Amino acid sequence: MSVDAITGAWQWLATVANWSGEKGVWHRLGEHLWLSGFCLLLSCLMALPVALWLGHIGKGGALAVNLSNVGRAVPTFAVLVLLTLSPLGTHGDWPTIIALVLFAVPPLLTNVHLGIREADRDVVEAARGMGMSGPQLLLRVEIPLAYPLIMTGLRSAAVQVVATATLAALAGGGGLGRIITAGFGNYDTAQVVAGAVLVALLALLVEGVLVLVDRAFDPMRGRRRAQRGGAPASGPGLASAVGAAAAAEGPVVNSQAVSGTSPAEAGRHPRAGTLAAAGDDAGTAGTADSASTAGKASTGAAVRPAEGAHRTPPGPPPGLPPGSPSGRTTEV
Repeated sequence: MSVDAITGAWQWLATVANWSGEKGVWHRLGEHLWLSGFCLLLSCLMALPVALWLGHIGKGGALAVNLSNVGRAVPTFAVLVLLTLSPLGTHGDWPTIIALVLFAVPPLLTNVHLGIREADRDVVEAARGMGMSGPQLLLRVEIPLAYPLIMTGLRSAAVQVVATATLAALAGGGGLGRIITAGFGNYDTAQVVAGAVLVALLALLVEGVLVLVDRAFDPMRGRRRAQRGGAPASGPGLASAVGAAAAAEGPVVNSQAVSGTSPAEAGRHPRAGTLAAAGDDAGTAGTADSASTAGKASTGAAVRPAEGAHRTPPGPPPGLPPGSPSGRTTEV
């Protein structure tokens, strides 16, 4: 692409007259958006229910995906030409609509079916064990888990439809493709480049809008934000609840181990656990008393001299000279 073509395309887009009127950019943009949106809506109505149901039951998905991929193998332009030459060619935009729907169904069907089938089986089985019905399991568990792949398929289908809708101009339809075909007819390269830039910008805009919608309606956005921030996945009261339960169960287990009461015997005797705990307290108190008594006895034995040991006679009272009688009277 030469610099003159880029400069000429910029000048064409900067001309106000090219944006107004039935052949202007705004009118062609409205036609393009209507055609793309209608085809995408029909594709979702056809592909989503089938993909969700087949992914939920886990049967027939491979056959449906392979059949839908035939639409990828057949060129959209060839399908559009064949439909235009058929009796449907006299019914306005229906050849273009059918061709675009066949082109948009495969990414939707493939991604949605894969998302449902790749949902965490442990979570699904846990929800089924809680008594959820089939529709509840699909709506509350499988679809939220498959949401990223579902939105990926929707974005892919939307961008493909917006980009391919320019082919409608070849069959006499409207849209931004008419700007490109008019440029080819007038040998105006600048107009052709301007039309291609408009289509590319529209596709990027649609992609960006769907990304914002994906982030806004993501049912798991809170959990993913917590995981990115490093916060624990469990609730704040889970650890305290588990700790309280463990603390409540601890004395029962210890009393059974000390008293020798089995869980079955405790079940047969309602007060067995209470009596065992009381016995544990009494035994603990008795052990403490015995230890205290033994400590006192050992202390007394260490203070009193043993019998028969040599005793040192007391010395004279203070103030008397050495060798003086102590003043004690000795009985003979």
